[in-house]
Amino acid sequence: MKRRDFLITSAAALSFLLSGCAIGDRVVEEPLTPKSNPPRKSVVYVLKTERREEAVSKLMQNFSDFEGSTVGLKANYNSADPFPASTHPKTLSAIVDVLKEQKAEVFMAERSGMGNTSAVLKTMGILDLAREKGFTVIDLDSYDGWVLHQPEDSHWKKGYPFADIFLTVDSVIQTCCLKTHRFGGHFTMSLKNSVGMVARRWKGHDYMSELHTSPHMRKMIAEINVSYSPKIVIMDAIKGFSHGGPERGTVIEPGLMIASNDRVAIDAVGVAILRIHGTTPEVSKGSVFEQEQIARAIEIGLSSGEFEIIPANDDAEKICSEIEAVLWG
Repeated sequence: MKRRDFLITSAAALSFLLSGCAIGDRVVEEPLTPKSNPPRKSVVYVLKTERREEAVSKLMQNFSDFEGSTVGLKANYNSADPFPASTHPKTLSAIVDVLKEQKAEVFMAERSGMGNTSAVLKTMGILDLAREKGFTVIDLDSYDGWVLHQPEDSHWKKGYPFADIFLTVDSVIQTCCLKTHRFGGHFTMSLKNSVGMVARRWKGHDYMSELHTSPHMRKMIAEINVSYSPKIVIMDAIKGFSHGGPERGTVIEPGLMIASNDRVAIDAVGVAILRIHGTTPEVSKGSVFEQEQIARAIEIGLSSGEFEIIPANDDAEKICSEIEAVLWG
């Protein structure tokens, strides 16, 4: 595997390489609790910048190293539309560079909701980037290593099939965008990005249809996240969509890069930024912590809901004060 530049592969082969045996088709029935206990008070780092490469390197220094480990990377390639609809290639490249400097083995797994995944990744230049940087790309459209998670008290009728690549690697890094979502999610950031870790269809059931037609859609989005715990979430908010989304919308330019190991906190900060720039009635309504994705995520223990916002450079101090005023003012 290490001698190959990139690979679009099946779960059976990948699971064998990572853990010695395939674990697909396993059924996990357990309480609706997260895979790890979040810190009582998390930290969100906010950097004012237009320089993605420098920002990623600086932000990742605040977290544990990845020396010699396997890392599962979840980006945001829901469609073949450019940033801020999709992860900016420079952001992805910078994350991989940091990991490669630490001799980590990187597996990027993706499922596109608004297109054929392999075609989207090709169009967006990700397969070329994988060849250049030497990381593995996994197309979840043709994946067969799903683990059926059936947490108790979930709003998913039959549970949901979760990609086992994110269970077999040593750690997971997620990178998301700053966007509203006009199809019922209200916003799509870190919590919503985890939907791409779940199968579209599996064993005759259309899980994405179930999600997008349910009155509990935003709660179901939060519930997916109990299946894994990211080591870092990096949000590229240099630009974003304040209306519309996920593939097109009204562009805003906050000029920020944000990082945390608390995806609920980073989404709360993202919602605050959208409000500062003016956003949809759904995202503007009530307290940030009353937003259904965030409220449900805190309810099921993904975060304590308590966090500190730290400006990572002097230029970020003003916006951090504004974010704090929206969140707790």
